[in-house]
Amino acid sequence: MRFTVIGAGFAALTAVKTLRKLAKDAEITVVAPQAELVYLPSIIWLPAGLRTAEDLKVNLTNFFKKMRVNFIAGRVQGIYDGGRSVHTEDDVIHNDALIIASGGRFIKKLPGIEHVITPCEGIPSGEAIRDRLAAMQSGTIALGFGGNPNEPAAMRGGPMFEFVFNIECLLRQQGRRDQFKLVFFNPKDKPGARLGPDVPSKLVSLMQKKGVETHLGHKINGFTANSVQTEGGDIAADLILFMPGMTGPAWLDNTSLPKSPGGMIVANEHTQVEGFEHVYVAGDAGSFPGPDWQPKQAHAADIQAKVAATNAVRLLTDESAHLEVIRHELVCIVDTLSHGIFIKRNEKGSRFLPPLRIMHYAKRFFEKQYLRQYRG
Repeated sequence: MRFTVIGAGFAALTAVKTLRKLAKDAEITVVAPQAELVYLPSIIWLPAGLRTAEDLKVNLTNFFKKMRVNFIAGRVQGIYDGGRSVHTEDDVIHNDALIIASGGRFIKKLPGIEHVITPCEGIPSGEAIRDRLAAMQSGTIALGFGGNPNEPAAMRGGPMFEFVFNIECLLRQQGRRDQFKLVFFNPKDKPGARLGPDVPSKLVSLMQKKGVETHLGHKINGFTANSVQTEGGDIAADLILFMPGMTGPAWLDNTSLPKSPGGMIVANEHTQVEGFEHVYVAGDAGSFPGPDWQPKQAHAADIQAKVAATNAVRLLTDESAHLEVIRHELVCIVDTLSHGIFIKRNEKGSRFLPPLRIMHYAKRFFEKQYLRQYRG
């Protein structure tokens, strides 16, 4: 059996581990720009110096060697032959089953978006925030996130709540909080509703206690070098951090894979891509059936990747095999730099624990344990 996995992020690596566990003699090929994992959840700690760029980078060479993976460095240009061949700039990789775990991309269409920093774009963004904060003596910092109107799940709001609380705490620890005004903005009246019905009011209440102003329920029209423009008025700002909504990978337009209205790859509850045999998707690139609160986060990507890899092996072995389904679950710790807010949501309900110091350290411990498996 020959498996091709596109990507080197959370979903891709979980797929590799699952494939190797279930198909010990299979040929596994990974296609990605480089053999490196960037632990994006910890970018929130770059501005405070709790992490450096090197802390968040994991060279995957040894992991791939251990998993007996054939790694091909390249960027996907297209998928052909019903998913049986993947084309990069220099290679054509053939497979018996394909798992797409390439991630998505941010929608950069708002006018003036070049004036904002998008934190989860990578380490350079986190370092840019760190450097800008260090250079500022005073001023207004505006922080917010948007969405994809055609794909409600295609947003990443959790990290922006963390940046609000992390920056507020950092400035307080530095003894210069009174020199700064922090404003959180969002086009929704109740941002963060997918975290749980009562979560938005609790997060906004915590912001208010910390002196963070809010500008909610107004459509975002664009940005300038020193303002956020909304239908409810402009927000003057010296630094703007904004997380746009997400859509599918750029190469998707060069394929016949089915796209959702929001530009993601359409899959069923088994992570199978509609109309394509032995093609699966996991993580940010996929559009899945399920509850409207399903998240775009590493935990969800891991769940989907296990389902995809398991079903890929089963169907190649037995066409009538029982298939796994996605069990949607949201688990996160919204970090405040000193404390952490634990949030969990699944089909049974949701749970919210107010800021606890132990949760901050639990998040750091989880990072260490998670990366250990790839660092070897």
